Amino acid sequence: MNIKIAGTGCYIPPEIELNADFGQHEFLDADGIQLDHPNQVIIDKFREITGIRERRYAKENQNTSDLAFFAAEKAIQDAKTDPETLDYIIVAHNFGDVKYGTIQADTVPCLAARVKHFLRIQNPKCVAYDLLFGCPGWIEGIVQAQAYIKCKMAKKCLVIGAETLSRVIDKHDRDSMIFSDGAGAAVIEATENDEGILACESATYTRDEINYLYYGNSHNKNLCKNTRYIKMNGRKIYEFACTYVPEAMKKCLDKSGVPIGDVKKIFMHQANEKMDEAIVKRFFRLYKKEVPEGIMPMNIQKMGNSSVATIPTLLDMVKKGEIENQSVNKGDVVIFASVGAGMNINAVVYKC
Repeated sequence: MNIKIAGTGCYIPPEIELNADFGQHEFLDADGIQLDHPNQVIIDKFREITGIRERRYAKENQNTSDLAFFAAEKAIQDAKTDPETLDYIIVAHNFGDVKYGTIQADTVPCLAARVKHFLRIQNPKCVAYDLLFGCPGWIEGIVQAQAYIKCKMAKKCLVIGAETLSRVIDKHDRDSMIFSDGAGAAVIEATENDEGILACESATYTRDEINYLYYGNSHNKNLCKNTRYIKMNGRKIYEFACTYVPEAMKKCLDKSGVPIGDVKKIFMHQANEKMDEAIVKRFFRLYKKEVPEGIMPMNIQKMGNSSVATIPTLLDMVKKGEIENQSVNKGDVVIFASVGAGMNINAVVYKC
C-alpha cells in the first residue's frame, strides 16, 4: 500500500505588491544605518538575484487560517472527496494567524482546528493539528500523512501549507521584498497502484545553523524593541542550501531506485531563483549530468516566497496548466525538495 495525491488546490491572494511599491521604503542595515545605494539600485539587484517581480499579499480581513481554508476547499473539490471522511488535517505554517495591523501571533486554537471548523466537519475522529517545520513544512506533512496511512491509522489526510508573511516583515529590511502570502493544499489517500511516494529524506541541522532564520528587531532602532520580525542571514542560507539540499535529494532518489534520467520535474521551494537554480545544478552534477531544460517549474517571479505554501501552490498551478510550458502526466516521477528555518531540509520522490 502506498499513498497518492488525490487532489490539489491553492489560494492566491488578490493584492499584488510590485517591486516598484518598495521605492519609497527607508532601507537600513542591521545597525540602523541607511544603505548607500538608491532604492532603485537595491530593487534592481534584488530582482536580478531572486527573480521576483511581484508578490501577493492577503486582504486586510484575511488571516492565514482563511487562506488555508480556501485552498483546502479547492483540494477537496479536486479530489471529489467528502470532508467527513478525512482522518487528519495537517496545517503547516510558521507564524499562525497574525491579524492585519497587530504584532501578536494567534495559534489558539490551532490553525488546523480552525480549518476543520470552517469546513463544518462534524466527525470527531478527524484529528486536526499544526506542523512547525519552517518552509519544508508542507512536504513534512505529506511524509507524516504517508506514515499514518501506512500504519493504518488513517485512510485519507488533508495537508495544507499556508502563510501570511506580509504581516511579519520589517519594512526597513530589504529582505522584506522576498516574502509573500498564499496557501496550497493536497488530499492524500491510500492507493494500491505503483504511484505515490517512492522515497523520502528529512534532516535538521541546529548546531551552527539554528539562527540562519529567526525572529528579530526592526533595523529601525526607533521602533518598539519588543516587536519582532522575520529575519535571515541570506548568505549563510544560500551556502547551506546549496550544500545540503542536493545531497538530500540524491539520498532520496538513490533510495527510490529511480534513475536520474527518469525524473521529469523538480518542485523546489520557491525561495530564490538563483539559489534554486544552483541547487538543481549541483544535484545533477552529483550524477555528472547536465540539468534538462524545463525540469524545474517556477512561479516565484509573480508569487514571491510564501514559505510552506510555495510547493503546493506551484504543484497545483502546474497541474492546472497555469505555468507556461509546464505539465505533469500520470506515471511521471517528480521530486519535491525544500529548505528552511530550523535549519530543516527534506525531499520526496513521487510517482504521479
